[in-house]
Amino acid sequence: MAGGLKEVRERIKSVINTQQITKAMKMVSAAKLRKAQNAITQMRPYADRLNRMLSNILSNLDGDANTSFGKARDVKNALVVVVTSNRGLAGAFNTNINKEAVAHINLRYAEQRRNGNVTVLFIGKKGYDYFRRRFSDLKYNTDHITLFDNLIYDNSSAVARKLMDEFSGGKYDAIDIVYGHFRNAATQYPTVEPWLPVPKTPVNPAVKKKTKADYIFEPDQQGLLETLVPSILQLQFHKTLLDTHASEHGARMTAMDKATENAEEMLKTLKISYNKARQESITKELLEIVGGAAALEG
Repeated sequence: MAGGLKEVRERIKSVINTQQITKAMKMVSAAKLRKAQNAITQMRPYADRLNRMLSNILSNLDGDANTSFGKARDVKNALVVVVTSNRGLAGAFNTNINKEAVAHINLRYAEQRRNGNVTVLFIGKKGYDYFRRRFSDLKYNTDHITLFDNLIYDNSSAVARKLMDEFSGGKYDAIDIVYGHFRNAATQYPTVEPWLPVPKTPVNPAVKKKTKADYIFEPDQQGLLETLVPSILQLQFHKTLLDTHASEHGARMTAMDKATENAEEMLKTLKISYNKARQESITKELLEIVGGAAALEG
C-alpha cells in the first residue's frame, strides 16, 4: 500500500508540473496572439478590398492592356504553397491545413500529380514533416521553410516576387496557397486560395454592360497594371502568412487552455484516489494495532 501511495504522489507531482507548463504556454501564446491578431485585423480589410479591385480590373480590361498574372492557361505544372507553423502543441491546427492541401491536390491536380508535375512549397516546418513521411510522388521545395523566423513584409514580398517571376516565366501554370484563416482566438480553419493566375470576377453576359466597372487609369492603363498588380499580389501573399501566424497562436492558446483544464480534472481524480488509499492504509494499521492489543490481552 505504501508503494501505491508513493506512486500516486509522484503522478500528482508530475501532473502539477505539466499543468504549470501548459499555463505558462497559454499565457505566452495569449501575449503573442494579441500582436498577431492586431496585425491581421488591421491588414485584412485593406488587402481584401485591393484583391476585389484587382479581380474587377482584370475582368474589365479593354484594348491591348494586359498582364501575364491574369492569363489562365492549361495547367501542366502546378505549385501549391502550404503555410503551417514551425512548432506543434497547437491541437489539430497544422494537421487540418495539411489534410486540406492533400485534398486540394487530389481534387484539382490529380492528373498533374500522376505525371509528377506538382510541386509543394513549404512555409513552416510542420507541413514538410507531414508530407515527406507520406508522399514520395510530389516535388518539394523547402527554400523558404523558415520564413516565419523573421516575418516581415520585405521577406515575404521577396518570396512572392520570386514566385511571380516563375509563373511569368512558365515554370508554373498555377499557384495556390493553403493556409490557416484566422477568425478569432477559438476558431481557425484551413483555406485554399488561388493566387496565380488572378481569379477574375465572374460576370453574367446578360448584364455585363450594366455591371462593368468603369476605372480611370492615370497615367495609362498598361503602366499602372505593371505596378499595381505585383504590389497587390505581394500584399495578398503577406496576408496569408499573417493569417496563419495569428491562427497558430490562437490554436495553441486554446489547446494549452484545454490541456490545463484536463490536468485539473486529472488532479482531482488522483487526489481522490490518494485519499482513498491513505484512508485504507490508516484503517489497516488501526486494525493491526487493535488486533495486536487484543492478542496481548488474551
